[in-house]
Amino acid sequence: MRTADGLSQRQERILSYIHEFMQKHGYPPAIRDIQTDLKISSTSVVAYNLKALQEKGKLNREGKVSRGITLPPSSIPVQPAGRSAFAVPLLGVITAGGPLPDPEDTSTGDHEMVEVPTDLAPAERLKDVYALRVRGHSMIDALIDDNDIVLLRFQETADNGQMVAVRLVDENAVTLKKLYHEGQRIRLQPANTTMEPIYTTPENVRVQGRVVGVLRSLV
Repeated sequence: MRTADGLSQRQERILSYIHEFMQKHGYPPAIRDIQTDLKISSTSVVAYNLKALQEKGKLNREGKVSRGITLPPSSIPVQPAGRSAFAVPLLGVITAGGPLPDPEDTSTGDHEMVEVPTDLAPAERLKDVYALRVRGHSMIDALIDDNDIVLLRFQETADNGQMVAVRLVDENAVTLKKLYHEGQRIRLQPANTTMEPIYTTPENVRVQGRVVGVLRSLV
C-alpha cells in the first residue's frame, strides 16, 4: 500500500521518524538510529529507502557524512517557543595532548546530550554536529583547554590548517590537531609551542570531523 505521495508504508514511517527526531533533537538521525528505533532488519534496507525518499524529493543526503540527512526548507524543525538552546550528542573524550583509543563509534548510539546556545549556532547549522570533551593542553594556543567541549561537524576531508578530530588507523587512536598535507606525509600540529607535531602517512589518517565551535568549561 502506498500513500498519496507514492510512498510505501515503510518510507512513510521513516520520513515521520526523521521529522520527529529532528524536532526533538535539532539534528538528523544516523542510519543506525533509524534501523534500531524502527526495528528494520539492516542498515542497507534503511539506505535503500532513504535513496527512494531522496529520489521523490522528500529529503537530501550527503552520502559520506554521518547524519547527513537534510529536509526541504519547509520541513526543517523550528525551535520550540521559549527554548534558547539545542542539544547535540556528546560522543566521548578526545585527547588534545596525544592519541588515545577512540571511546565511541561516532556513527551510533544512545549518548549524553549537551546544549548549544542558539546565539553560538542556530539549529540549522547543528544538523550534522557532535561534541567531544577535551583532555589535555596541546590546543591551548587555539583557546581550547582541558575539559572544554569542542563541537565538530561530521566530514571526512579537511583543508590545510583546519582543526580536526583525526583517527590514526595503525594506532587505533584519535587526536585533536590542526591538519596539514605535506606531500607524502600528514602533519598533525598542536597549538602549543612546547609540543611537537605528529607526522604520519595519508593512509593512516581518517578525518572524523572539523571543529566548528567550543563550549568553555568554567571549572
